[in-house]
Amino acid sequence: MQYDDMQPMAEIVADLMKTLAHPSRLLALCAMMEKERSVGELAEALGMRDQAMSQQLAILRNKGLVTTRRNGQTIYYGLADRRIESVMSALYATYCAPGETLTPTVSV
Repeated sequence: MQYDDMQPMAEIVADLMKTLAHPSRLLALCAMMEKERSVGELAEALGMRDQAMSQQLAILRNKGLVTTRRNGQTIYYGLADRRIESVMSALYATYCAPGETLTPTVSV
């Protein structure tokens, strides 16, 4: 295996993992797995203020993980593409499936 060839992609994936490492961003992406959501819907679901949720969504948008769609004055956020859907599906299946218990394997 040529690790030198994988270096550029490893840096991209590491940046993705840093972005996903924030609980609010991770939960927002989980919520978008079901359907597009507005700032207000996401903020209410996550128990956050709209302004705080907007800040997290701006980060996700700047990183290219979500897209936006305007309907009147409401902006809806959704997952950007199949790659982030795949990552989120894998995380959900591994850690959030019904009946799963979280046992930390890495201490921080």
